[in-house]
This record gives sequence, structure tokens and C-alpha cells, in this order.
Amino acid sequence: MSCPDCFRGSVHEGTPKGQVTKVHGLDAYVAEPTSGAPVKGIIVILPDAFGWEFVNLRLLADGYAETGGYKVYLPEFMDGYAAPISAVDVMRKAFNNGSWTDTLLKPYYFAKMLYLMIPFMLANTFSKTWPPVKSFFESIRENEGANLPVGAAGFCWGGKHTVVLAHGYEASNGKPLIDAGFTAHPSNLVLPTEIEQMKKPVSFALGDKDIVIKAPQIEQIKQIVEKQSEEAKGEVKVYYGASHGFGVRADLVLLDAQKQANECQEQALHWFNSQFQGLY
Repeated sequence: MSCPDCFRGSVHEGTPKGQVTKVHGLDAYVAEPTSGAPVKGIIVILPDAFGWEFVNLRLLADGYAETGGYKVYLPEFMDGYAAPISAVDVMRKAFNNGSWTDTLLKPYYFAKMLYLMIPFMLANTFSKTWPPVKSFFESIRENEGANLPVGAAGFCWGGKHTVVLAHGYEASNGKPLIDAGFTAHPSNLVLPTEIEQMKKPVSFALGDKDIVIKAPQIEQIKQIVEKQSEEAKGEVKVYYGASHGFGVRADLVLLDAQKQANECQEQALHWFNSQFQGLY
């Protein structure tokens, strides 16, 4: 189940440079290197609660494409039931303790918060969204990704899908759905089972102030990941002072938050670069 921090954060400024199109039957935001050079691989972003239209994620896709040299897909996996961006402001007001007026209005904002969150939570359970996610990756691997490295980058809600994609599923051509995964502040993981079942390497970016994956769970994930076979061995990087959502919804006015968000992006790109090297 999603937590309040899944709906907190900041909306970033900027104009996405990619394009919106249909990819294997789904609406998707697509970013590519502007240099025109051949792409080094394909990265599919599995979003947080705010879905494929969230500007923060589109800007992140642009960064992966431009800096990493990848073709990046940000598909609509939520069938129109992403959490509305207005939830960010409602969440801020619900937890604001600045004045007596804020306290007086708390019941209203909490009720509105539930009104905005519940449709997302009911429509986007793993059992409902895993089939289209799996099908999309199968189509990628059987078509444009048949001879290119393919990676999944999941944030919050999308983190669980990324971990499960790393369980070794294959497309009809016998190739794995992904060659490597990256996830920042994942939610809804079943520990330790879903980590133990990984057969492809995944890099984790976790905040030590995360209320979803707390310190004992971070250590549990780290121990499992470090004991996996060479083919499946991933990594865990802990961001001290970081809370849930820091990799996507950080307040970039705060220097520490901006630094951690940038480091999270660099972690993902370094991971994909190292894991994709020499493939295909």
C-alpha cells in the first residue's frame, strides 16, 4: 500500500524535450539523445504515483537520454489513474502546522487527500498492472530491443515492478526482459522473497529516512543483494538524510536535496553503463 510520502514532494520546473507517441499500444513519452548518435540501449521508466505525465519524470527521462545516450520510454502503465499533481499541494497543507487556521482545516485536507489517493490505490494494484508492464517489456525485447541492452528504472510504485522484472522472465526469443534494473525508494516490496528471487542485477537507491523501507529492511536488502551470484549481484547505496521520493520529487531549492537527486541520477546512469557494457 502507498504511504503519505508517496504523494509528497516538489514539482520541478522545466520543459521536456521528448515527444508523446504510441509505443506497443501504450501512450508513452519518448526521449532520445539530441546528438543523433546511435543509442547505447533502451531504458524504460516505471513511474511513481504521479504517472507518465509527471514533469519531473519526463525531465529525468531527458537526462537519461542526453547524458547516458539511451532511448528512454516513459509509458502510461496506469490507464489514466495516476495520482493528480494537485495531491502534492493537498498533502503539504494537510501536514502543515504553521497556524491555528492550518490546524482547523486539517480534517478537510485529509478528506481531500483520501479522495485523491484512493482511486490511484484501487486501480494500480500489482495484480492489475503487472500484465501490461510485462507485455510491454516483451514487445520491447522482441522488437527494437532484440539486439540492444534493455533496462528498467522504477521509482516508488514502479520499484516493485522493476524488482519483479529482474526475476528472470524471458521474451519469446529467449532473451531476458531486462538486462539490469535500477530502483529508487521502491514501495510495496515483499521482503525478503522478491529480493531473493532476482536473477538480474538491480541497483537500489535508498534513503535512511524513508518511512517505507526503514533501516532494518535496508540492511536486509543489502545482505541479500551482496550474496547473490555474479550474474545477479546488484548494489545498495544509502542516501543519508533522504526521505521517500528523494530521487524524483526532491525540493531542488534545497542544496542537499538537489545534490542527492543528482547523485541518484548519476547512480542509475553509471549502473546501466557498467551493466550494459559488452552486451549484444
